[in-house]
Amino acid sequence: MKISIVGAGAWSTAIARLLIKNGHEVTLCARRRCDADKMKEVKENKKHLPGVKLPNSLKFSWFEEIPTCDIAVFGVPAQHVRETLEFVKFKADGIVNLAKGIEIKTLKRMEEVFKEYIKNIDYASLSGPSHAEEVATDIPTSVVVSSRKFEFSEIVQKLFSSSKFRVYTSEDLTGIEVGGALKNVIAIAAGVVDGLGGWDNSKAAIVTRGLAEITRIGVKLGAHPLTFMGLSGLGDLVVTCTSRHSRNRKVGEIIGKGLGVPKESTFIAEGLHTVVAELNLAKRLHVEVPIAQAVYSLVYEGISPKAMVFELMNRPLKKEHEWNVDQNTNS
Repeated sequence: MKISIVGAGAWSTAIARLLIKNGHEVTLCARRRCDADKMKEVKENKKHLPGVKLPNSLKFSWFEEIPTCDIAVFGVPAQHVRETLEFVKFKADGIVNLAKGIEIKTLKRMEEVFKEYIKNIDYASLSGPSHAEEVATDIPTSVVVSSRKFEFSEIVQKLFSSSKFRVYTSEDLTGIEVGGALKNVIAIAAGVVDGLGGWDNSKAAIVTRGLAEITRIGVKLGAHPLTFMGLSGLGDLVVTCTSRHSRNRKVGEIIGKGLGVPKESTFIAEGLHTVVAELNLAKRLHVEVPIAQAVYSLVYEGISPKAMVFELMNRPLKKEHEWNVDQNTNS
């Protein structure tokens, strides 16, 4: 099958390598021609995935020359998906989205953004605990794919699956995208705990109550609550909150050490942007998200990490669960 991958970050590059090994004809398309030419020359993405040799059969191109393909895989950051769709021209029978985020200005999930630009093209999102550094070195990984057309989910499942990369299907596209987006915000909070001293009890609380926040928003948007106990919910949340590869956790750790918010250069920490969209979305849905609010205060309002912890720990006492999932509950 012919596959064009739009975007040449670490995750896109790891996916390109995976699909080549699965026997497909793959072209990795960088934003700039010079980046494509450099990768073609050295057979490595030194900028985003250094140390990983790329297959000789992998082809390279750039955004202005995306080859006609069976499947277009989009791996650009969530906040740049719209501008990319407005700029690039491509022909494909199906699209697989890799971005995890919510668009700030519209509060739309990635599916909703794509659907403004694509007509009569099958769409799916791939999500789950899958750091590029491990997928690119064949570390066993499991993810989940979802589409409004279940048959397309099955096509993508077979396309991506290998002995080292196991793909499950889900019928809950909304839940898959919500979980993948909002876990990045919780990971920043988990990183702050690491920066303050690596407190295990505190991190466990952040992960657990963060999952509650994610689930409440997801259910309000029509997702199934059990989705958030799966790979794109709990699975992705755990790895993003704990892994040394997690950019969002690393950003939080730097903040927790009192070093301020690091500037993004060669990497994107999606949680820094998603937290803005999440707070606006939570307000619209009448859902309380105290951890996300704390992250926003750290990043954009200059509250100290210790003050953040104090505020979270001294909120009014609540029940852990309200069994009616349609109710608005508090963390």
